[in-house]
Amino acid sequence: MRYIIQKTVLKVKKIGKVKTGWNLPILPLPVCLLGAHVNGKPNFNTIIWFNMIHGTPPLIGVVMSKKHYTNQGVKQNRSFSLNIPTSDMAVVTDYCGLHSGSKVDKSKEFEIFYGDLKTAPMIMECGENIECTLINTVEFKKTELFIGEIVEIYSDEKYIKDDKPYVEKFDTFICLMPNGPYWKIGEYLAEAYEVGTTYKPKN
Repeated sequence: MRYIIQKTVLKVKKIGKVKTGWNLPILPLPVCLLGAHVNGKPNFNTIIWFNMIHGTPPLIGVVMSKKHYTNQGVKQNRSFSLNIPTSDMAVVTDYCGLHSGSKVDKSKEFEIFYGDLKTAPMIMECGENIECTLINTVEFKKTELFIGEIVEIYSDEKYIKDDKPYVEKFDTFICLMPNGPYWKIGEYLAEAYEVGTTYKPKN
């Protein structure tokens, strides 16, 4: 039996780059609920512009629009918390970003606890809680960058193994800028600071 092999020539169009003209890029950003006391009451605001900026001392930066109600509490008490929600908290997390604490008491939606700082309310339902002291504020035209020093980090027990972070079990979600959607963290990819050792540079 003869086999006739037909050669097919595929025309592959080279994909180039396009100037977008966008103001904001597509970026996967972590999501948190920032907690602070405002006018003597706990309040929470949904934030996606935050990240570590220094290791020793551990400093974390948070950017918020100046129009947010929570800002005044951060500056008055010089403290705040960052609460990392689990993936099943997407609805209530989004709700907290849609409503101002000046009109809605969002603290009723959570079980709240405190650490050493009594003006940095934290959310029990969140997987991780970061307690911070405000050390500096940088003013921009429409936003404020709050730089906080981490006082303590609280974690659900299931995210700790052998006294180390059990990151394989960590459950949270990200927001894809500029306008969403929220996206649950996907599958394991590779070990950071290790997988690159196998790379063979092009000659």
